[in-house]
Amino acid sequence: MQYQGSCHCGEIRFNVDVDLSNPITCNCSYCTQRGSILAFTPAEKFELQQGEQKLTEYRFHTKKIQHLFCSVCGMESFARAALPNGTEMTAINVRCLEGVDLDSLEPTQVDGRSR
Repeated sequence: MQYQGSCHCGEIRFNVDVDLSNPITCNCSYCTQRGSILAFTPAEKFELQQGEQKLTEYRFHTKKIQHLFCSVCGMESFARAALPNGTEMTAINVRCLEGVDLDSLEPTQVDGRSR
């Protein structure tokens, strides 16, 4: 399904085609503090509409995930990484999508702490 999303202040805006039927939450040190609900989509289904120049990158642990957040408000609305087979993916912070009923989602808990 098509969604529009943004950071808190609106400097970062994007369109994405993403399936919200199987979102996740993660218990790694970063996700636990951030509290996002994540959904994943192939990179070609994500289009950054504005704010490329406002994005700041953070990488930790294996440094494979490009966590991107707004340099103005600090919100991470998406991240980029590749699957083990090389497929480029975008992780969407579902909380940053417009028109999503968060109470209707049933996220699966992923044990990122053990990885």
